[in-house]
Amino acid sequence: MAEHRLPAERLHFKWDVDHESVLTISSGDTVTLSTAEITDGQVTPESTAVDIPAIDFERVYPLSGPLRVEGARVGQTLAVEIVDIETTEWGWAGILPGVGLLPDDFPDPYLRHFDLTTGDTTQFREDIALPIEPFLGTIGVCPAGAHRQDVMPPGTFGGNIDTRQIGRGTTLYLPVQVDGAMFSCGDGHAAQGDGEVCVTAIECRVEARLRFTLVDRTIPAPQYATSGTRVDSRGFYATTGVGPDLYRGAQDAVRAMIDHLGAEYGLSREDAYVLSSLCVDLKISEVVDAGQYVVSAFLPLSVFR
Repeated sequence: MAEHRLPAERLHFKWDVDHESVLTISSGDTVTLSTAEITDGQVTPESTAVDIPAIDFERVYPLSGPLRVEGARVGQTLAVEIVDIETTEWGWAGILPGVGLLPDDFPDPYLRHFDLTTGDTTQFREDIALPIEPFLGTIGVCPAGAHRQDVMPPGTFGGNIDTRQIGRGTTLYLPVQVDGAMFSCGDGHAAQGDGEVCVTAIECRVEARLRFTLVDRTIPAPQYATSGTRVDSRGFYATTGVGPDLYRGAQDAVRAMIDHLGAEYGLSREDAYVLSSLCVDLKISEVVDAGQYVVSAFLPLSVFR
């Protein structure tokens, strides 16, 4: 069980079975790596909202890797334990025109910066503190048959799964789809709600230490075991969307949450939308009652002072 360091300068922007591996490891080995920020440095601490439309999306989703696991075969499972993960000093979140859950409601670019050097929380506002709970938004093995395949969306191989529970102490299980597994990761986040509704979390660079183990079983899609998170430590306020369409229900639940955050806490609509992306969890509360589905948006009260 050896320790390795993945070279920080070796990045790729697409899934591709023809990528050469950066590093070869054995089952049981541990790898330390540093990720690039989601735009590969196009957004900086000096950026403003006017810089958002100029982002070159061909440089979005830089991934560290790929990493070859010796002996990994199609049909096996790769267990990835997040031994440790830390953010760097700064992060950002914002609204990108044309994407997100509510693109018609928020057509203009918007940008917020976050100081990640203030302990275990970062301030959204003087009375709103978000727990810093870093995770890798994109983490996966190479998909079968991939040739210059976009990093977004995710798939059964993992990838851009944006799942906040896959942080320190979690073990993620990935179905191996190509020999060697060819694991890659990136898209570091400091905080995010389930759903990432405005399409950004607190985007940042992270340093992670991961342990890789081959498991002789077959799974259809990613699975994970986690010990919980700090943001869930108190109660919640929830809004809902009800109807025959889950996507529309999710939109309605978030719109209601934006209204609630404005009325109860005096947030602007833009700030309420971004805060919803950073800490509000979307959940399917009911799906079996005569074609009328309930989507809930859970606001963790732990973020308020």
